[in-house]
Amino acid sequence: MFSEAIRHTSTELLDRYRRAGLRIATAESCTGGLVAAALTSIAGSSDVVERGFVTYTNDAKEQQLGVPRLALLSYGAVSEPVARAMADGALRESLADVAVSVTGIAGPGGATADKPVGLVYLGISRRGRETLAERHVFTGDRDGVRAAALIRALALLHSRLD
Repeated sequence: MFSEAIRHTSTELLDRYRRAGLRIATAESCTGGLVAAALTSIAGSSDVVERGFVTYTNDAKEQQLGVPRLALLSYGAVSEPVARAMADGALRESLADVAVSVTGIAGPGGATADKPVGLVYLGISRRGRETLAERHVFTGDRDGVRAAALIRALALLHSRLD
């Protein structure tokens, strides 16, 4: 299902988290659970992957992750404040130590003048540290945007081990 490169990256990531004694939660919108699926495609991942949230709608983001309605109304679901709030909410609503979030416009529809297809915000949160967010505009079709977001989410998880 996943490429050899994704499987290798996921295995390495899980090994590093396991050695550090840390657990992961995911909060995903446009990737629809791809990050959690990539990690859990590796046997033995249950000692690292604590849980995953797929919050595709604004209501789900608000109800499951506690994303403030004001952030959703003011900035939109595809925004830095919402990506941060999703990552923070995944930590708050789980037993994980690190959470990654993904929210974006995978296309082909849904774009606006300010928010093109391929726009993705990712958040990364670790207990006791500042939550970070990144903005990317990935190219390609829907599958390409989602794959690029998956790869960047795995890289962000790697970065929070330092």
